[in-house]
Amino acid sequence: MSSLAATLSDSVVITKRNLIKVKRVPDLIVFATLSPIMFVLLFRYVFGGAIGGLPPGVSYAEFLLPGIFAQTIVLGSTTTGASIAEDLQKGLIDRFRSLPMARSAVLVGRTVADLGLNAISIVVMGLTGLVVGWRINSSVGEAVTGFLVLLLFAYAVSWLMALVGLLVRTPEVVNNASFIVIFPLTFVANTFVPLESFPSVLRTFAEWNPVSAVVQAARDLFGNTSPLAPVPDAWSLQHPVLYTLIWVVLILAVFVPLSVRGYGRAAGR
Repeated sequence: MSSLAATLSDSVVITKRNLIKVKRVPDLIVFATLSPIMFVLLFRYVFGGAIGGLPPGVSYAEFLLPGIFAQTIVLGSTTTGASIAEDLQKGLIDRFRSLPMARSAVLVGRTVADLGLNAISIVVMGLTGLVVGWRINSSVGEAVTGFLVLLLFAYAVSWLMALVGLLVRTPEVVNNASFIVIFPLTFVANTFVPLESFPSVLRTFAEWNPVSAVVQAARDLFGNTSPLAPVPDAWSLQHPVLYTLIWVVLILAVFVPLSVRGYGRAAGR
C-alpha cells in the first residue's frame, strides 16, 4: 500500500475503535445529547425573556439557535483533547506506538470520531430548536452548507484541542484549560445578544472573533437574519463564510503538523 493509503486505512481503524467505545459507554452519547437540549431550553425560555437588544418582530429563537450550534460544537471539540490525554494517561498510546501504523492515524481517527459526535449534537439541537420555534428559511442546499460550515469549524478546533491534550496529558486539566479559553470566545460574540449592546472595545473583538463569523454564517445560510436587525459593517461579518473558512485553513495548517509532532514526542517516537 502507498503511504497515503496506509494512513487512511489506519485512520479508519482508529475511528472505528473510538466509535465502538462510544457504543459501549452509552453515558458519552447520553450527555452529548442532553447538553444541547439543556442549552436550547435554558437560553430560549429562562434567559430569552430577559435578554434584550433585538428589535420587535425579530424571532429570538431564530437568532439564538445558530449561536447555540456554534457554542456547542466548540465545547464538544474539547472532547478530543480530554480523550487523547486519557489515552496517554492509561498507556494506550504506548500500545499504538508498538504497532506498524502511521503517527497521524491516531489523531485523525480521534478527530473524525469526535466530528461524528458533534454531528449528532447538531441533529439533536436542530430537532429541539424546531420544537421551540426555530425554522430554516432558506433552501436545502444553503441549509446543508450551513451545517457543513459548523462541522468544518468544529473539526479544526478539535485539532487545536488535540495539541492541548498532548501537552497537558490529564483530562481534568485539559477541560479546565479549554474552558478558560472557550467560554470567553463563545460569550464575547454574537451568539446570544446583538453586538450593538457591547462596549466599543469588546464589540471590536467580537466582530473579528471567529466564533461570531461561524454564528453569522449559520444565520445567513439558515435564513435566520432579518432586515430589522442589520449585520454590523465589519468585513468578517459581511463575509462570514469566507472568514470562517480562512480560520479553518489557518487552524488546520498550524495545528495538524504541531499535533502530529507532539504525538511523536509524547509516544517517544
